[in-house]
Amino acid sequence: MKPELIILAAGLASRYGSQKQTETVGPSGEAILDYSLYDAIRAGFGKVIFIIRKEMEDSFRKNFVSRFADRIETVCVLQDSSDLPDGFPATPLRQKPWGTAHALLAARKEVKAPFCVINADDFYGREAYDTMHRFLISDATDHLYAMIGYQLSNTISQYGSNSRGICDVDNDGYLRSVTELTQIIRSNGRIIGKYENNRMELPKDTIVSMNMWGFTPYIFTYIHEQFRAFLKNNINDPKAEFYIPTVIDRIIASRKAQVKVLRCKSPWFGITYRDDLEWVRTSVQKKVDAGEYPSNLWGNL
Repeated sequence: MKPELIILAAGLASRYGSQKQTETVGPSGEAILDYSLYDAIRAGFGKVIFIIRKEMEDSFRKNFVSRFADRIETVCVLQDSSDLPDGFPATPLRQKPWGTAHALLAARKEVKAPFCVINADDFYGREAYDTMHRFLISDATDHLYAMIGYQLSNTISQYGSNSRGICDVDNDGYLRSVTELTQIIRSNGRIIGKYENNRMELPKDTIVSMNMWGFTPYIFTYIHEQFRAFLKNNINDPKAEFYIPTVIDRIIASRKAQVKVLRCKSPWFGITYRDDLEWVRTSVQKKVDAGEYPSNLWGNL
């Protein structure tokens, strides 16, 4: 059975001001997620599951799913803030989704094989999909997962600060933990970030997570049990979020599973701020000019 791809596309993009998932970045109207699908299909993934919100479903199916539905099995599932475990009633205080780990739970009934998770608005590059595909078909087990690790210097926006998951990796290449640093910027040739209330310089080759993970369906068992514990403390907090890296940190700490860090040398790029859009478009055009992608990705846009 071919590995599957889950794309997290339900985010609200509060810093950006509109739907980043649908912004045109390619010469023939392609969005970043078009390139993600193209790379995944070339790598050998056999199914894609989009996590979206109800209010975007009709336009998303019409404008995006129709482009590639004949090339790969495609499913859309809805992230709903009322999708909670038994014993936890939906609360009117909660308007926004519960976070990336909750979004992943929305796909639990559709996933039938080892799978990769990505963000819809991140351009990971073909190397990342090829690397993850090899891991999923050869090495993934219910107790061994994977994360694509990028060099920090290849992931920083030119137009504002970023938050990044800084990875602590052991000598054998396994993830020890992911620590969220905020307000990461370039300053006079250095990379500076903030942890809690402290500013610090970060090595350019620091490995960071860009939320590209490889799992087996057994991960849903871990997520479900942690989500119940999360809700006990946060059900009435309208802003609390349940994140994939938090789940992974707890799995590693409890020694229930290991996470292999698969390093990617290629640059990442994505849209955090509106000013990033032209940078991403230029980066995509360079790849098209170099022959890495056709100018009309699907041939029917």
